[in-house]
Amino acid sequence: MLRTHNCWELSSSNSWEQVVLSWWVNKLRNLWWMIFVDLRDRYWITQIVFDPDNKELFSKIENVKLEYVIQVTWKVNSRPSDQINKDMITWEIEIEPIDIEVLSKCETLPFPIADNPNTSEENRFKYRFLDLRRRPVLKNIEFRTNMLSFTREWFSARWFFDIQTPIFTVSSPEWARDYLIPSRVNPWKFYALPQAPQQYKQLLMVWGIDKYFQIAPCFRDEDPRADRHSCEFYQIDCEMSFVEQKDVYEIVEWFMRDVTSKLVPHKKITTDFVKIKYVDAFDKYWTDKPDLRFGMEFMDMTDIFTNSEFSVFKDISNNPKWTIKAIKIEDKILSRKEIDELTKVAQEAKAKWLVYITYTPEWPQWSVVKLLSTQELESIKSLSGVNTWDTLLMIWDLYDTAVRAMNKVRLAVRDKYNLANKDDLSFVWIEDFPMFEKDEETWWLAFAHNPFSYIKWWVEAFETKDPLELETTQYDLVINWYESLSGSIRNHNPEILLKVFQAVWMWEKEIREKFGAMYEAFRYWPPPHGWFAIWFDRVMMILLDEENIRECYAFPKSGRAEDVMMWAPSIVDSKQLDELYIQVNLPPTK
Repeated sequence: MLRTHNCWELSSSNSWEQVVLSWWVNKLRNLWWMIFVDLRDRYWITQIVFDPDNKELFSKIENVKLEYVIQVTWKVNSRPSDQINKDMITWEIEIEPIDIEVLSKCETLPFPIADNPNTSEENRFKYRFLDLRRRPVLKNIEFRTNMLSFTREWFSARWFFDIQTPIFTVSSPEWARDYLIPSRVNPWKFYALPQAPQQYKQLLMVWGIDKYFQIAPCFRDEDPRADRHSCEFYQIDCEMSFVEQKDVYEIVEWFMRDVTSKLVPHKKITTDFVKIKYVDAFDKYWTDKPDLRFGMEFMDMTDIFTNSEFSVFKDISNNPKWTIKAIKIEDKILSRKEIDELTKVAQEAKAKWLVYITYTPEWPQWSVVKLLSTQELESIKSLSGVNTWDTLLMIWDLYDTAVRAMNKVRLAVRDKYNLANKDDLSFVWIEDFPMFEKDEETWWLAFAHNPFSYIKWWVEAFETKDPLELETTQYDLVINWYESLSGSIRNHNPEILLKVFQAVWMWEKEIREKFGAMYEAFRYWPPPHGWFAIWFDRVMMILLDEENIRECYAFPKSGRAEDVMMWAPSIVDSKQLDELYIQVNLPPTK
């Protein structure tokens, strides 16, 4: 037997036992008169002291280096009570080595196996098999395992069927570019890796599976970001029959509360799943993923200055294309330098000015305060709710410019003054997404989001409303300014579905070609159903306070969408291409 115990299993209860362990050498300290060796396995670290009086063992350990795998046979002794470190179980014991054997040697490491290896991300990913030995990486892998297990048990306990949908499927690029796979047995035809298992899970509802879930792999050819992994990601994918929007919310909120209390009990939910309409989110924060761990909602000051004697504000207030937006910074009087820094942020976002009022105990201070009437100053104070020691920031500009710039200023204030506590979790539902938008190239109608979402009040809406005003039952869940879930109540009526696609100039023949299985299945009238998909990796990133989603994968892709450890993607030989009826124009060799 190569080992009888793991590190964390050893304590004073093992006193006088002879044990065998096989571990990596984590640290060596050779004091010549004594050698201290820290051994590391996945579970813990244990220290062994080698005494020169035992010449045979001492000579063996002298030749050992970092990251060697060694097998040690030893006797466990209890440590004197005045030498016990209560923070470590293994410090209750002393190790008396009996024999040592080197099982595997290690070459010079490309970087130290330490919490902070002081090397590039690309170097870490190139030697990922070594990087995985580091405690922070191992901790994330363990967390992912626990979150996967918790998720499967949670949904299974609530009668959701865990069903694996196909990986090789048909191309249906509704969101991003597909990854295509040529078929050898069907020449000139291609499979596609699923961007999401949407069509399959809707077909399960037609079949009569009323509760489905899957921790589903999804594949999209998108550019990576800090919160979006290259090539592939995972989502907790769910579909339910006979549900309304409130029923979906109830399941999601139940799960998110439970996973938070179970896996990160030190974190606090600060917003109780508040709901904001999509258009209101943009008006108040200029984003559909607002961070509500702190205040500073946009306030509209435009109407205050309709009859102002200050001509600049009066002209803006009477121009429907312009607006005056403000945010309040509580208990903070900004210095001139701080104002200048934030003004630069606003101007980089194309705003012309950033105006401020500081409410000192003496009087409001502002370069144009003298140009405003007492009534206007009182109206500003009443609308904003400012108090002494607060600062009010205002931008006046074209509407889109003003709110976009104010969003940049708001986030800059958050980061500069640490207004968002990392242990706070802000859950916000964004609702009532638009169904259509104008295509930037053709100016035809295009789907703004998911085309299979149900349109609210569809009969009246189609007959009386501008298509750009149509709202759907789509919803997103935002956690700390990250989109963490998407979903909607589905459009289960084939007649309505046909009308929706015809609105974007897609006719029945094209619908049958792109969505043939769903078109056929929906003729047999599926039940009303709804869905949601929780971005598993992104939620994990938030719960772990990681700044980059790549830290949530055992084998991540680099920022250039490459697996630098496996050298993927790679060039394949001509024989493989010939079997797939593919010709590739390779660049000329040097």
